[in-house]
Amino acid sequence: MSKDRNACVIYCRVSTEKETQELSLRRQQEELEQLAKDLNLNHVETFIDQHSGFDIEREGLLDLLDFIKSEQIEVVLIQDETRLGRGNARMAVLHLLAKMETKIYSNHDGGPISLNEMDTMLLEILAIVEEYQRKLHNVKIKRGMRRAVREGYRPELNLKNRGNVEGRERIDVPTREIVSLRDKGLTFEEITGVLKGLGHDVSKATVHRRFKEYEQEQES
Repeated sequence: MSKDRNACVIYCRVSTEKETQELSLRRQQEELEQLAKDLNLNHVETFIDQHSGFDIEREGLLDLLDFIKSEQIEVVLIQDETRLGRGNARMAVLHLLAKMETKIYSNHDGGPISLNEMDTMLLEILAIVEEYQRKLHNVKIKRGMRRAVREGYRPELNLKNRGNVEGRERIDVPTREIVSLRDKGLTFEEITGVLKGLGHDVSKATVHRRFKEYEQEQES
């Protein structure tokens, strides 16, 4: 799905549920609806929170992020940058929106928000760190796979549904392969990496749990 370049959503937030804050919410929404008109944007949804900006667990914010991702929203409108959050929570939201390539316009700036030099630098650092984490994760998967193959593991002989060209959708956890790889001396982390490389969406905890369940079954 391609992004609607004119689609926007509004996010309003106040810190408490006091009645006096209701006026602020209404004012924010009215002003942002007008901003959408002034910028010729198509306002499709509004999300509201009455919650501290230091907390990332806000229902309105979580719904906003889900909606932006599912509907490929181009722009989010806010009253000012503090509406997104305070402290670390604010940087986390800025980073998530940047990853989704969603622009942030504020009523305070009359358009794209103006970040200070420190914020811009932090966002660049976060992006670099995340990219290297992704590369490191892929390297660990490859290393685990190479070690498994070196020890005699042949994934093409163990995987079911080999005729599936995509070959990446598996709901069940392959206990047999976990046991086989463990017997070859791989750590649970390496086994998890190998299975992820084969398209299994499993965590290290799940791999460990299934192996222990297998051991218990063998003992009973």
